[in-house]
Amino acid sequence: MATIKDVAALAGISYTTVSHVLNKTRPVSEQVRLKVEAAIVELDYVPSAVARSLKARSTATIGLLVPNSVNPYFAELARGIEDACERNGYCVILCNSDDNPQKQRSYLRVLLEKRIDGLVVASVGEDSDLLQSLAGVRTPMVIVDRELEGVDADLVRIDHEQGAYLATRHLLELGHRDIAYIGGPAETGVTQLRLAGFHRAMAEAHVAVQGDHILHCDFTSPGGHAAAAQLLDGKRPTAIFAGNDMIGFGVLRAAAERNVSVPGELSVIGFDDIELSRYVYPPLTTVGQSIRELGESAAALLLSRIATPRRDAVEQRIVAPRIVLRESTGPRPDLFNDYR
Repeated sequence: MATIKDVAALAGISYTTVSHVLNKTRPVSEQVRLKVEAAIVELDYVPSAVARSLKARSTATIGLLVPNSVNPYFAELARGIEDACERNGYCVILCNSDDNPQKQRSYLRVLLEKRIDGLVVASVGEDSDLLQSLAGVRTPMVIVDRELEGVDADLVRIDHEQGAYLATRHLLELGHRDIAYIGGPAETGVTQLRLAGFHRAMAEAHVAVQGDHILHCDFTSPGGHAAAAQLLDGKRPTAIFAGNDMIGFGVLRAAAERNVSVPGELSVIGFDDIELSRYVYPPLTTVGQSIRELGESAAALLLSRIATPRRDAVEQRIVAPRIVLRESTGPRPDLFNDYR
C-alpha cells in the first residue's frame, strides 16, 4: 500500500508539502497541487484516517450497537440513523450482537477502541455487565428504544405503554372482550411496559383478563407462531394483541394454518409498524411511528451532543404512538349482540 512518502517521491516534492495539499493547511501553487493529485491517482493512495483523526481529534464515525439486524425494526432504525449521519459527514459502524451478551460487550470495546465520536445503543438485553460498561462510557451516547437503568445518556423511544393501551382500546372499541396478549420475553422492560398498557385498557373497560391468555415468547415470527398455535388450539380468543409485528406475522400464519379467518373470526394487531406489515396478508393493523424518523431523531440528538459535549441535562424524546389501521382487525364475530 502506497504511503505519503511514496506520493512525495513520485511528485518530486517533500512529504510535508503533500500533507499540506491533502489537509489544506497551507497554500501551495497550482502546479504542485496537480503533481500531488496525479501521483495520488497513479499510486491509488488512500490517506490514513487514523492519522487525520489524531490531528483533528475526530474520526467522523458513529458506532451503532443493535441486538438483531435480522429484525426489520432494527434494519429500518439503522437506515434512519445512517441517512442522518451521512448528511452530516459521519459514517456509521454497525455492530450486530445476535442477542449475545458477550458479543455485545466485545463490540462495545471494539467501537470505543476505534475512537468513535458517538455511540447509539438500541435495545440492549438484560446484561448487568454491559450496563455497567455503558455507565462508564464517556463518549457521547444516545439510547434508542428503551431506558437502561444506571446509564446516564440521552434517550429516544416510543411510548410503549401508551401504544399498547391504544392497541388494546382499538380492539375493545371493535367489540372484542376475549382478547389475548402475546408479548416478548417477560423480563424485558419493553414487554413490561406494553403489558401494562394492555392491562390498563382492559381495566378501564372493566373487562377481566384471562390468565391463560397472556403468553410470552421471543420477539420473532416463530415465537408468535408457537404461542398463537397454543391459543388457537384451545379456547380461542376473538382478538390477539401481538407484542410486535414479527410476533403478529407468526399469529397470522398460525391462523391461516387452522383456516381461521382474519379478521372475520380473529382480529390481530401488532406493534412497531415495520415496512413488511403493509405486505403480509391480510395487511397488519399495528401501533407505531415512523421507525426511520425515530432513527433520524436519535442521530440528530447524538450529533447535537457531540457538538456540545458539556451540555449537562440529559434529554429524553418520547415519541407518541399512533394506530395504523389495515385489514387484520374488524368487529368481533357477534358484533350485533349486546356488548357485555
